[in-house]
Amino acid sequence: MQILLSLCVALLAGLMLSRLTKLWNLPAVTAYIVAGVLIGPYVLGRLGIPGLGFVSAEDVSRYSIISDVALGFIALTMGNEFRKEDIKKLGKQAVVVAVFQALTACVLVDVALIGLHFLMPETLTLSMAVTLGAIATATAPAATLMIVKQYKSQGPVTKMLLPVVALDDVVGLIVFALSFGIARAMDNGTVDVFSVIVDPLIEVVASLLLGALIGAIFTFTERFFHSRSKRLSISVCYVFLAVALSQMSFRIGPVTVGFSSLLVCMVLGTVFCNYCDFSAELMDRLDRWTGPIMVLFFVLSGAGMELNVFTSWEVVVIGVVFVLVRSAGKILGANFSSRMVKCEPTVQKYLGITLLPQAGVALGMSMTAMSLGQSGLIIRNIALFAVLIYELVGPLLTKIALDKAGEITEKPVPPRKQALLDKKG
Repeated sequence: MQILLSLCVALLAGLMLSRLTKLWNLPAVTAYIVAGVLIGPYVLGRLGIPGLGFVSAEDVSRYSIISDVALGFIALTMGNEFRKEDIKKLGKQAVVVAVFQALTACVLVDVALIGLHFLMPETLTLSMAVTLGAIATATAPAATLMIVKQYKSQGPVTKMLLPVVALDDVVGLIVFALSFGIARAMDNGTVDVFSVIVDPLIEVVASLLLGALIGAIFTFTERFFHSRSKRLSISVCYVFLAVALSQMSFRIGPVTVGFSSLLVCMVLGTVFCNYCDFSAELMDRLDRWTGPIMVLFFVLSGAGMELNVFTSWEVVVIGVVFVLVRSAGKILGANFSSRMVKCEPTVQKYLGITLLPQAGVALGMSMTAMSLGQSGLIIRNIALFAVLIYELVGPLLTKIALDKAGEITEKPVPPRKQALLDKKG
């Protein structure tokens, strides 16, 4: 009963608050996250009534399977953007922009935090600065995708944005693995070649292979079903399978073989959309089916935010520097690289702003950094601070950027309502 009540409250809170924020023309994503904060452990949860909101961080973590599945569907949709015809047009441009903006954000944050280290040597170590620079590469695909869907944006910025965000995760995972290996070497005084170079490369390759295999089987299996409902059901089945298998991790000698659920599901979507004739129709139906899951994902994200990070002035100072410098890196990196590959003017001007949201991938990186002990805890708190700011402000900035680029059009007025307006007018 408690689980169902909590999910009901989460859905209702998110949906009702989205009606309120609509009056101020704010994105629904922002409403869902704020709703999560309001029913989370720091507000409604303080009443300590199980089922009426979330009473603790442990209570929120009980629903992590929903977040895992939601990210699986988000990655599937991102992979669906890598169609052959689009890759031919945007392939080189998307790769250059994705790599350059991620590395620019990483380098600028590294430089800024290393400089801050000399002012706060006891709070901010060099290993922490290097790790946070790697975390700066990550962009949240969930918030970006929700904005694109909600406002049905179309145009050059949107076409470039989706593949860049998808590729950003690949770049981010590799950069983080390398940087985190260096950070551990700084703390321990030893360099582990396998953890620094071999393991991250194997994770990327293994994820690509697993995603391609599941995608091929998925495409083959779909041909045996003809009704829309059964095709939808088998699609959901394979996303669940991909998310489940990507949780595997095992060792072969000194090498650790792991998988990224984002990469696995992204490749699954890419293979499916390129080899299935009815993939576009099926993806449209999946988008409708996953609506409640996405609402729950963002509400749970809001509920899981640790507001106590604001109690430490050191974390706030480092967090503010991280947010400002990372934002500058994303915007400047996207602007320069898009000019370099001769993208359209609107892409050069507005793409960087749409890359600011940060959430799941960054938090996953910060969880890995917890193995650094006390330094890892501070990294986690800074990442939480940044995610809190970005998740509240990022979706709104993305919406404004797409609107300024002219890619958000007003929804058509229904004929009956238009007739009434004409009579009054």
